[in-house]
Amino acid sequence: MNIEEKIEAYYSKDQKFKEGITLLREIALKTQLAETLKWGSPVYTIENKNVLGIMAFKNHFGLWFFNGVFLSDPKGVLENAQEGKTKSMRHMKFSSKDEINEVVVLAYLEEAIQNERKGMALKPSLKKEISIPKLLKDTLLANTNLNKQFKALAHYKQREYCEYISEAKQQKTKESRLEKIIPMISKGIGWNDKYR
Repeated sequence: MNIEEKIEAYYSKDQKFKEGITLLREIALKTQLAETLKWGSPVYTIENKNVLGIMAFKNHFGLWFFNGVFLSDPKGVLENAQEGKTKSMRHMKFSSKDEINEVVVLAYLEEAIQNERKGMALKPSLKKEISIPKLLKDTLLANTNLNKQFKALAHYKQREYCEYISEAKQQKTKESRLEKIIPMISKGIGWNDKYR
């Protein structure tokens, strides 16, 4: 299946917000954006740079602006995509097709396109020191080979593993997460590589 067929399959899939995401697609295609597929979802680009994505979830659907932090947001509808984790991405959520105001959505899309053409993007911050959770640190100290493999991972991959362990509330969950990631670290695989 080629990219166009995968995109069509995404939009034709029978799901709760099919009409809503189809309308958002129609609006996006009225602009100069090129339609492609990344991370299993439709993404709209200008000059091969990601501008926005259209996604549907269990309780909502909407637009994800990759550099939405630069949008003026005159209607006050944008939300931080992942508070604390994402600095630049913003999303515009809907729970029904009737909530979509085409004129408003089109204005946001056009501003996002202009911002991308101006090269507006957040510069990556300097690498933060990684705080390795005790359980993972003890395991790495006890296993020299695993420790070498962990240190060979890119900084962001190390951080993802540390966050994955740290975010668990219960010790039992931390231990089961550790068991899950040991084989991945051994193979040099990052926790989120499957999404890249």
